[in-house]
Amino acid sequence: GIDIFRIFYSLNWIEGMRVSINAVNERTEGLAEACIAYTGDFLNPEKNQKFNLNYYLDLAKQLEDAGAHILGIKDMAGLLKPYQAEVLITELKKSISIPIHLHTHDTTSIQPATYLKAIEAGVDVIDVALASMSGLTSQPNFNSIVAMMEGHEREQKINLKSLNKFSNYWECIREYYYPFESDLKAGTAEVYGHEIPGGQYSNLRPQARSLGLEDKFETIKENYEVVNKMFGDIVKVTPSSKVVGDMALFMTSNGYSENDIYEKGDSISFPDSVMELFRGDLGQNPGGFPPALSKIILKSQKAYTDRPNAHLAPVDFEKEFEAFQTQFGYDYTFLDFLSYKFYPKVFEGYADMKGKFGDLWHLPTDTFFYGLKNNEEVLIELSRGKNILVRMINTINDGDGKVTALFRLNGQTRAIEVKDKKFTGTKAANKKVSNADDVGSPLQGRLSKVLVKVGDKIEKNAQLFAIEAMKMESTILAPKAGLVKSVYLKDGALIEQDDAVVEIA
Repeated sequence: GIDIFRIFYSLNWIEGMRVSINAVNERTEGLAEACIAYTGDFLNPEKNQKFNLNYYLDLAKQLEDAGAHILGIKDMAGLLKPYQAEVLITELKKSISIPIHLHTHDTTSIQPATYLKAIEAGVDVIDVALASMSGLTSQPNFNSIVAMMEGHEREQKINLKSLNKFSNYWECIREYYYPFESDLKAGTAEVYGHEIPGGQYSNLRPQARSLGLEDKFETIKENYEVVNKMFGDIVKVTPSSKVVGDMALFMTSNGYSENDIYEKGDSISFPDSVMELFRGDLGQNPGGFPPALSKIILKSQKAYTDRPNAHLAPVDFEKEFEAFQTQFGYDYTFLDFLSYKFYPKVFEGYADMKGKFGDLWHLPTDTFFYGLKNNEEVLIELSRGKNILVRMINTINDGDGKVTALFRLNGQTRAIEVKDKKFTGTKAANKKVSNADDVGSPLQGRLSKVLVKVGDKIEKNAQLFAIEAMKMESTILAPKAGLVKSVYLKDGALIEQDDAVVEIA
């Protein structure tokens, strides 16, 4: 059912895109839209000229030669200014013969002007978002651009009244998702400094909140810019942008400066994503990474020089699919199995939730997110002709971390006991790092796996335990060789920063 495949590589690595371009051309009847992720400011002589005009023109020619049917310009942070767009599109039109598709985010609030200049320079396609879902970290306003283009020689005849009706509908729906907003109230020119992509900006604050760092969000943005320069000014788009964000969060959580990383890096356990980037798991960065920082982050590991998939173990799909269904159930399909292979922890969480509660998509959105208020009633459609009517009556707090919920199910009163998420326990906190032998957590999160046991003899940089904290994982390494004397916490424990996990004698 897909007819346009938008292909990009987070580091603009052509060799990484060739595989997908060839797959589209050889195995489908669709169009391969190969993208260049845009960054920098090629008209600003004071900016790093690594990403100059020739950089983009050369990439475009290589992608056309590789078999792309459309060239995409993916401006994920909204950095492309109006006069840059005019020059870039004009010069690209001279260099390549395939259509050009421009995608941007409106974090700065000037991107409609960028689109207008691009349109007048001959761009073929632009990405927009319905008015009520547009602007800031989303795409520019579809409705307003339709109005802007009225009478223009390149106007597309679109029913603006109909668009406005759709926008009004989705404006109401959007209210359900308020906890996921980026909290930006207006466009910001800060993006020209930190270069945080729009799609990441809306995720970064919830990540900071989960780590107890929301009050340091300004510092996180400053560190994001610092990390980007430390990494050698890289292209930042999923997933490379997440790595820069992980490092910025990590530095903020621990109070590290750039100097601290260089001076203490030998004893620091960096987030897994940072090690993966420098090792080459995300592919090759044109020009490589700064050698001194690479040595600090990778320690004794050696980076790849080829495609990361060359280092993957072969998969026996038939055998592993059978084991997958044995573990999770025979209702899961081969497509579910592929999801599991790509994102095992995400799938395990999904399967666990589904196993406990069934298919939660039957619940209305507001009920799923916020639950029912007292005397509120909801009709839930389980299947065609099969509905259940639920009315919330009241809750009774037992005072021990549990709540009894009273409700009516199709007119019959029921009661169930559930966990009180607001309950604050009185048990003692975890032991804190108190001496040089204790190895603690560098951030708060969940102790996903303890990798050693008491009595183990370990070498320096051996893996001790793994921490998971909302989209960021870190494997903590041994700061020295020795004997594991104590393991203070178990798998799954919730931990705070500086909680002791392992003691090395």
